[in-house]
Amino acid sequence: MHPFEYANPTTVKDAVAMLGSSWADANILAGGTDQISLMKDYLHTPKRVVSIRGIRELGGISQSGAGLRIGATVTSDELMENALVRRMAPALAAAALGIGSPQLRNMGTIGGDLCQRPRCWYFRNGFGLLAMKDGKDLVADGQNEFHAIFPKGPAKFVSASSYAPVLAALGATATIAGLSGSRKVNVADFFVAPSTNDQREIDLKPNEIVTEVVIPSQGMKSGLYEVRQREGMDWPLVAAAVALKMSGGSVQSASIYLGHVGPTPVKVDAAMLSGKSISEDVAAQAGAAAAQGAAPLSGNAYKVDLVKVAVKRALLAAAKA
Repeated sequence: MHPFEYANPTTVKDAVAMLGSSWADANILAGGTDQISLMKDYLHTPKRVVSIRGIRELGGISQSGAGLRIGATVTSDELMENALVRRMAPALAAAALGIGSPQLRNMGTIGGDLCQRPRCWYFRNGFGLLAMKDGKDLVADGQNEFHAIFPKGPAKFVSASSYAPVLAALGATATIAGLSGSRKVNVADFFVAPSTNDQREIDLKPNEIVTEVVIPSQGMKSGLYEVRQREGMDWPLVAAAVALKMSGGSVQSASIYLGHVGPTPVKVDAAMLSGKSISEDVAAQAGAAAAQGAAPLSGNAYKVDLVKVAVKRALLAAAKA
């Protein structure tokens, strides 16, 4: 690990001022579950590390007229155990529970989860986000069983965020603080499929910090289903998050997002559900529709069937919530 300066600000304003104009200047440290690994592997070599764990305004979970506010440094354990989250966004609590390592749940934060770098082994071994070497696409011709079946441009890694599909389905917004003030972005739009290795996979500048996430109060039922190889520290192979607005026993509107199948959360056209009751058959039809348009690589066609199953079971879970 390269030597670095350590800063421990107590306000967001001070933290932003300690960042720089490039990613090499400084990096944010929250739980450290990803950042430390990146530094050990020399993928990040910042001159300064800015810890935000001591900034009280970044914590806490509360309800207001705007909805459910979750501070960026709220941990997965807090999400999993919080009564407001379990009542207003049970799928988000389920996503926290799905992080199988108690150590990761204790330290990892919701802001860190949204900002973590891809787990693609080509990226983690220094070949960049697009995994190219001498003009050759390493993913297309290599080990790609855990890569995207909905690639966007040359990007074939999958977004690693556990919370992004749920937050996107629920219409959540993230607040981002910078030198010129704060801005809001829909979580669904926070993730970006880069077209070059110089781009980041999230809508965040080097001198900005995610400060909170707000889930609007829309009276929606939510459900999540993740498919994993095994419990523990594995990331899901496929995840489906569903938010339903019901009118009696029928769907008034629906939002479905897939995780771990593309470089960003993948939105599913859920219009077919409008006016219908959620049954096994309807959920299965929606699952089959969600898999349309997939373009699997040589080693990950199995994910197409997992999408069908995940969407079906997420819909059934949401209908029963």
